[in-house]
Amino acid sequence: MAKVNGAIVVDIETCKGCDLCVPVCAENVISMSTEVNRKGYHYAYMSNPEACNGCTNCAVVCPDRAITVYRVKVAG
Repeated sequence: MAKVNGAIVVDIETCKGCDLCVPVCAENVISMSTEVNRKGYHYAYMSNPEACNGCTNCAVVCPDRAITVYRVKVAG
C-alpha cells in the first residue's frame, strides 16, 4: 500500500488563532506562531511538516476555513 504524505496551507490572514486545530492533530504537526497577522492574531503553522499524513482533521475543525490540506501518494 502506498504511503500518503500530507501538507497544510494556512491562510494566515484568515486564521484567528483559536487553537482548535492543534489538539486534533494526532501527529503534532501544527503549532501556533509567535508572530501575529494583520489583525493581531497568532496563527497556526506547520511546525513538524514531515509528520503530516493529510488526515484533514485540522481543516474540518477550523471555523474560519483557513486550512487547506493536500495529500500525495508516495511509493514505499
